[in-house]
Amino acid sequence: MELLTISDLKRAVQEDRVEARIHAQIDALNRKETREQKPFWELTLADAQAKMTLRVWSDSPNFAICGELEAGNFVEVSGDFTHSASYGVESKRWFIKLLNDADRDALLAGPPALRDKQTDDFDFIQKSITEIADPRLRALCELFLHDFGDRFRRCAAARNNHHARRGGLVEHVSQMMRAALALCGVYTQLNRDLMTAGVLFHDCGKLWENALPEDGFAMSFDERGELLGHITIGAEVVNALWRKLLATDEAKAWAQIRPASEDVRLHLLHLIAAHHGELQFGSPAVPKTPEAQALHYIDNLDAKMEMFAVGYEKAAPLAPRIFERVWPLPGNLVTPLEKFDRPA
Repeated sequence: MELLTISDLKRAVQEDRVEARIHAQIDALNRKETREQKPFWELTLADAQAKMTLRVWSDSPNFAICGELEAGNFVEVSGDFTHSASYGVESKRWFIKLLNDADRDALLAGPPALRDKQTDDFDFIQKSITEIADPRLRALCELFLHDFGDRFRRCAAARNNHHARRGGLVEHVSQMMRAALALCGVYTQLNRDLMTAGVLFHDCGKLWENALPEDGFAMSFDERGELLGHITIGAEVVNALWRKLLATDEAKAWAQIRPASEDVRLHLLHLIAAHHGELQFGSPAVPKTPEAQALHYIDNLDAKMEMFAVGYEKAAPLAPRIFERVWPLPGNLVTPLEKFDRPA
């Protein structure tokens, strides 16, 4: 049987019955009852990109097996899969077994294409940081990656709407950084160094708000994230790293640099505080500099482009080239115009 990711399986069953196997972690396992009080298990499976739910009825041979499993187990599920309008992916004949260590490690690393993309994205972030001319912002970014790089690389950018997967924050930040650097070439009044650092740090508080563990795909809830939110935590992170840098020998030379170091710190904090754009959307400040306004639009644009991309994959068709609305996009999706192919 072909090994598929959950996303690949969901796409495949839209077309026909599929015989396949998937590797996943049990995200949740709950025993429930129907209205007629017949017991069943609800098994939620997760991999690096997506989740799916299987329902295990009491007359299934897997019913007893589910009683021996628990959330957090890494498993292989194989069988015949179909799609239903009510439940999504379904299967009446499937088998489940625990993964060995090698398969578990490969699953945690993500499918090869996603793994390669996220590696390239992280390399681009590192390269962009080395090109920051301001030694204070460059040192701050490098210290962040040194202290929190591993956590950053496995963090999601959101819980639901965009880049909501292991490593999604790296994808989001790298694409924003590409857009920001391109815009700096168009709007030359923008501070390129500040924009690069602002993109890196704008969502750094999500390393706690959307934390993912080293050994799984379940995004837990963190008390710090709940009480403060990622914007406040992000400001805290920048201030803590800044104080750490000020204690180094390198920082002694900064007293002669212009703009003043305190101005640099305040403007970076403003980018974090204002990146949601409006008070009603959670920003404690509205954008008051060109860099803050640009960062807000870049953040919003990249999130929306990701929502469109995922939307076309999962939205139900309504008519030829028209798909149902995917929240929070404003309306039904329409297939985009194909690019012009110039005749040879």
